[in-house]
Amino acid sequence: MLYNKYLDTFIKVADSGSFNKAATEMFITPSAVIKQIKALEEDVGTLLFKRSHHGLELTESGKSLYYDARLLIDSATKAVERAQALTGESDNVMRIGVSPTTPADVLTNLYPVIYKAWPHLKFQMIPFENTPKNASEILQNLGQDIDIVGGVFDEVLLKYRKCNGLKLYREPLQVAISMHHRLAGKTSVSIEDLYGETILLLSTGKMKNMDLLRIYLNESHPQIKIEDFDFYDMSVFNKCESTGKLLVTTGTWSRAHPLLRTISVEWPFEIPYGLLYSTSPSHKVKRFLHIIQKSL
Repeated sequence: MLYNKYLDTFIKVADSGSFNKAATEMFITPSAVIKQIKALEEDVGTLLFKRSHHGLELTESGKSLYYDARLLIDSATKAVERAQALTGESDNVMRIGVSPTTPADVLTNLYPVIYKAWPHLKFQMIPFENTPKNASEILQNLGQDIDIVGGVFDEVLLKYRKCNGLKLYREPLQVAISMHHRLAGKTSVSIEDLYGETILLLSTGKMKNMDLLRIYLNESHPQIKIEDFDFYDMSVFNKCESTGKLLVTTGTWSRAHPLLRTISVEWPFEIPYGLLYSTSPSHKVKRFLHIIQKSL
């Protein structure tokens, strides 16, 4: 860092006119933003913001610092990027965790936006075996060996996995079926088409959206049997293929098993898909997420 890191926060607050909005953009808490601004004001020796009915506004000193800070940050960022492009520093490498149920396909669509904003950024794919133990350790320690993992999530998963998530879009919940199943020729089915079938569904308390689907099926469509499982890994995809049972899944996992087909169901259930990252993201990760967030 070639400048006071709190200048980044200062610019965000000035542009948004709000501590809360700046916190959202920076993926930190509002209290952390306020603390950083106070520390910067102490370093500078003057107030930088004043409150008005429009929100936060820059003082005259703040306006002066804002102009100079933007020039300084831009110059410093370009200087660091030039240096890192020559030395191959890790700050220009984003480490993406990949597995059959956490593919990195989403980067294909995001890459043009990322490249335009950060042309020197490189991606390193870090394969891992998606077991319950690995998933817990990797997600709780994002930022150490892996920076980002793409996947489905909701607030329940984020809480017990102790990580944060940036939602990119919502995935409809679908069903995976064996290519030999009676419904394999369809691209979409009704709820009634599933009567008499057994659906493999994530056990209660793991994801809110899955729990809502469970309640809906139990209350409105008891003709469909539910069988619990605890974790999305290859064993559950294999079970779906070998037993002829249906598996609640998403389009993201459509290539997880070559002998399964993913079909739509006429029900209103979706789940967020996005990027999972540390609760204390590095400057590199925050910059990466900010680029993506601006494109959404």
